[in-house]
Amino acid sequence: MENVKKISAGEDKDIIFSQSVKAGKRIYYIDVKNNRNNDKFLTITESKKVVSGEGENAQVSFEKHKIWIYREDLRKFLSSLEQAVKFIEDNENGESATSEVGTNEAGPAGDDSSLGLIDINFD
Repeated sequence: MENVKKISAGEDKDIIFSQSVKAGKRIYYIDVKNNRNNDKFLTITESKKVVSGEGENAQVSFEKHKIWIYREDLRKFLSSLEQAVKFIEDNENGESATSEVGTNEAGPAGDDSSLGLIDINFD
């Protein structure tokens, strides 16, 4: 289930767009924010419900993990994400392939195109 909403100025001045994806015990929040210089960036937050204890002593908490993707890296990130999704869909039979985005390691013939590598500069 996906929820899309625009954030009004009164709720959180930094978040200008938000979308949530509910997936079992996890919720993924995809937010567009403005920094102090009014530059836009993307945050992806995974929130996972954690229950500790049992019965009346059970306590519920949420474990959160967040990544930030800056404007200059959005297209490269999206391209790599699309390639990963395509690989998963095309290789349901258990094949595997590993590559690191942003490395300059080349394949056997010095050609890294077969690995699907692209350079991302996070500086």
